[in-house]
Amino acid sequence: MNMLNKQTLTIATGLFRWLTAVHIGLAKKPAAGGGANHMQRGIELAQQKHFDAAVAEFTKAIEANPKDPRGYANRGTAYRQAARAAVAAGDQEGASTRYQSAMADFAKYIELASKDASAYLERGETEIELKQYDAALADLNKAIELKPDDLTANKFRGFAELGLSQWDKAVADFTAVIQKKPDDLQSYDRRALAYRGMKNYDAAIADYTFLLSKNPNDMEALTKRGYTYSLALQYENAIPDYEAALKVNPQDNDTFQRLQYAQSMLAKKNASPPPAASPTPSQTPEKPSVITPLRIGIAIAALLIIAIIVRLLTRGKPEGTSHIIR
Repeated sequence: MNMLNKQTLTIATGLFRWLTAVHIGLAKKPAAGGGANHMQRGIELAQQKHFDAAVAEFTKAIEANPKDPRGYANRGTAYRQAARAAVAAGDQEGASTRYQSAMADFAKYIELASKDASAYLERGETEIELKQYDAALADLNKAIELKPDDLTANKFRGFAELGLSQWDKAVADFTAVIQKKPDDLQSYDRRALAYRGMKNYDAAIADYTFLLSKNPNDMEALTKRGYTYSLALQYENAIPDYEAALKVNPQDNDTFQRLQYAQSMLAKKNASPPPAASPTPSQTPEKPSVITPLRIGIAIAALLIIAIIVRLLTRGKPEGTSHIIR
């Protein structure tokens, strides 16, 4: 398999890994009365990662107060977290069912609280996980419109823009986050990917270098920077990154293959050019022979003509008399 194809890190996989590390907490606290106890119990269960049990409690809270958007917000979040757990367990069907339930709850959340930026943010995050990037972008734009200073919305919009290969817009959103939160390592990693999509390899390398300054043994940053060096044809720089990653995990076969590829490409790059072939001496064309049948024929004809002319000129003239006495 071609190394560069194998090395390519899919956007979808990267996004999901980062998204699962980011939790918008179940912060919608219950109001007094009605299903307040069920709401509080649901929050506690979700924090303990008992997501299906939390869903059941939030459902009871919704039944007690169907007009309270917080119940739908919390149940939708619990459904989404349960979907992530199902994905991790390899239960794709279970994940799909829970994601769709989360989408329905967030739609109801928006219906009941159309001016709440969090409603659009929650649905936008879920749409990103479902790879519905156009829909996510619309929701996140609305969230930012309602709450322009929401850095979380900027970050998730950057994720959606990555999914749509809108590299320059993604760079702008992640940069906005970094300017306010300069230690947000996720945004450096995702911005580096966007820079790489723009073929701005130097900028991508700078972001990976920043990540490595925070953690020199970050294997992902090492392999990603190594890959970016390879894309920039800087194989001599890619090799040390792959070697450093292998020191952390010598069993990483993918990185070992990438190292071999970079080494082979560097060898080709540094190979001496073959000696230039000696030019073949051009042959001097032979001079045509002076005596040719054609020239002989022409000469004979000319002599005959001269003889005829002389004969005509001398016909009828007296021959000269010799004065010698015989």
